[in-house]
Amino acid sequence: MIPKVFKEIIDLGDGRTISLETGKLAKQAHGSVVIQSGNCMLLCTVVSNYEQKDLGFLPLTVDYREKFAAAGRYPGGFFKREARPSDGEVLTMRLVDRVLRPLFPKDYQAETQVMIQLMSHDDDVMPEAMAGLAASAAIQLSDFPFECAISEVRVGRVNGEFVINPTRAQLADSDLEMMIGASADSVMMVEGEMDEVSEDEMADAIKFAHEAIKVQIAAQLRLAEAFGKKEIREYKAAEVNEDLEKRVHDLAYDKCYAIAKKGTSKAERSAAFAEVKEEVKASFTEEETEEFGHLVGGYYRKAEKEAVRELTLSEGLRLDGRKTDEIRPIWCETDYLPSTHGSSIFTRGETQALATVTLGTSRDANKIDMPSFEGEENFYLHYNFPPFCTGEARPLRGTSRREVGHGNLAQRALKGMIPNDCPYTVRVVSEVLESNGSSSMATVCAGTMALMDAGVKLTRPVSGIAMGLISDGDRYAVLSDILGDEDHLGDMDFKVTGTSEGITACQMDIKIKGLPYDILVDALKQARAGRLHILGKITETIDAPAESVKEHAPTMVTRRVPNEFIGALIGPGGKVIQEMQKETGTTIVINEDPVTEEGIVEILGVGKEGIDAVLAKIDSLLFKPAVGSVYEVKVIKMLDFGAVVEYTDAPGNEVLLHISELAWERTDNVTDIVNMGDVFDVKYFGRDPRTRKEKVSRKAILPKPEGFKERPPRENNRDSRGGDRDRKPRQDRK
Repeated sequence: MIPKVFKEIIDLGDGRTISLETGKLAKQAHGSVVIQSGNCMLLCTVVSNYEQKDLGFLPLTVDYREKFAAAGRYPGGFFKREARPSDGEVLTMRLVDRVLRPLFPKDYQAETQVMIQLMSHDDDVMPEAMAGLAASAAIQLSDFPFECAISEVRVGRVNGEFVINPTRAQLADSDLEMMIGASADSVMMVEGEMDEVSEDEMADAIKFAHEAIKVQIAAQLRLAEAFGKKEIREYKAAEVNEDLEKRVHDLAYDKCYAIAKKGTSKAERSAAFAEVKEEVKASFTEEETEEFGHLVGGYYRKAEKEAVRELTLSEGLRLDGRKTDEIRPIWCETDYLPSTHGSSIFTRGETQALATVTLGTSRDANKIDMPSFEGEENFYLHYNFPPFCTGEARPLRGTSRREVGHGNLAQRALKGMIPNDCPYTVRVVSEVLESNGSSSMATVCAGTMALMDAGVKLTRPVSGIAMGLISDGDRYAVLSDILGDEDHLGDMDFKVTGTSEGITACQMDIKIKGLPYDILVDALKQARAGRLHILGKITETIDAPAESVKEHAPTMVTRRVPNEFIGALIGPGGKVIQEMQKETGTTIVINEDPVTEEGIVEILGVGKEGIDAVLAKIDSLLFKPAVGSVYEVKVIKMLDFGAVVEYTDAPGNEVLLHISELAWERTDNVTDIVNMGDVFDVKYFGRDPRTRKEKVSRKAILPKPEGFKERPPRENNRDSRGGDRDRKPRQDRK
């Protein structure tokens, strides 16, 4: 039986479209949709169990995978099958999860999976820009309790014009790249990188993207209506006890307000709030605790949140006693670790990051091997968030999605300031040692200082700040440099990084509907003041990149070599280059420049002597004597008919000095004129047209002896073998 297929088309302009299709694939899923643009196809399926779990949170899994078959390729590795997700796939999962999760009811706790797969790849379409659209469209076809349809788009700006879902080629010419997630009436998520743009330009890009998202949401709703929108499933809603909620509020609110107003440290504050919570619990009888004690904790947290928010809105004070625009105390240090190529410590309040820099060759580049993209990163940043940084003990389960996401944000913040002519592959690692509010922004600041300490010539230093927003609809307060607690209780948290000239990266999660753009711009401008304050603290510690790399750090020198000489530099089976690396203590990497068709030789070494030795070898290979010039040579081999000499300025370049060119007088023995190790000058005559061998002469630069007579030239009546030209061929002779 041929399935009935439902389809909707979204026009992106420039002849590009996105189609939404359902009814053909994966019909046992609770919702499934195929998204196609060009030859790029994504299959998204959603399933949510009907059994509710009492977990206190929504067990939602968003999974995005790119199948290698989609690009006609084999996976790497021994087993030749897709395994753990790549960092690129994890980043796409996070982008989708951050928009979907807040739209499920807070008391919905059924196991829910959103699975998005790249089934067909198109080089001109970046699939992750359609992942949010695919997820929302599939949910609209399901019976999930979900607040409203959403979508996500990527926006770029090419030649001053905004572009929705640009191609990779367009993105290379864009001065900003942002992923925007939104519903029809509210922007919910922003993440991206920029080339030092202004706050107003960033807001304009968000507005432009939101208009495109509204079109995509309308298409989803049309598809769901045509398919037949299912009735929303019933589930066990959270138990509500208004009398109990009021009783807990009355017991806890004033005490929490007073604790928040004291402006204490995280540990003191946590202990005080915990004491109030225990007092509230103790006020109930055993019978009451048994009947509804399971609700007390949630109602207490709600009262505590309300008290802290009201303190900020009414008095402009925060949990640690700061004003809304005040930055916590900062101290910094560079060159802390003696053996690294660069290091720094950045401490802001109770958040601390230790950053290290390692310099390497192109061989150390981070290789990206995904079906949708293959390439290398010559600058990359890794972020580690161990449990002790928050005073916890828990097992380590590998790199978390959070670590991948925060590291990517910090990398995007800094990479635009790495100059194009930086010869090194640069790796930054941030170890978060303490965390109470935005360790990712501390990573940006520590990374900036470590790079400058390592001698990387940053275009400009970068700083970052985490901001928050609290609003009750009529009043609002923008918070600079938020604490971890303020991140959870606020209505928006956004991280902004930039230089003195503009924004380089951002990440926002907006939790309130219909945030006015003027408030957003105000928040971004307050963030700029905070960034510049932090930047001042950084430049007080280190105001410019180090003039050179550290003594124990490798120096990188590059040399371009014509392709015809690369073989000689490598040697048979790599023998020459391997011996050279061993003898000089250097690392030598050779890459080909496809544009100039030259070899780019990278020489990385700690000692100047080793690098100079490699350069001398390359100079020797490239040495081409000029006809008529005089060169100093050294005898390295004696023969009966001459001496083999080596150019002293180009070791390894040898030429035969024939016995007839040693002196003007007749020479019977080579040793009568020169011996092993003798150094003298010769004149270069180029290649002899008769023998096709290079010719040099010692006698040519010596004065002729008085009365010297030249030998008469040979008669031109003999062939190249010494025979007479008029002699008959051998076969004709009797």
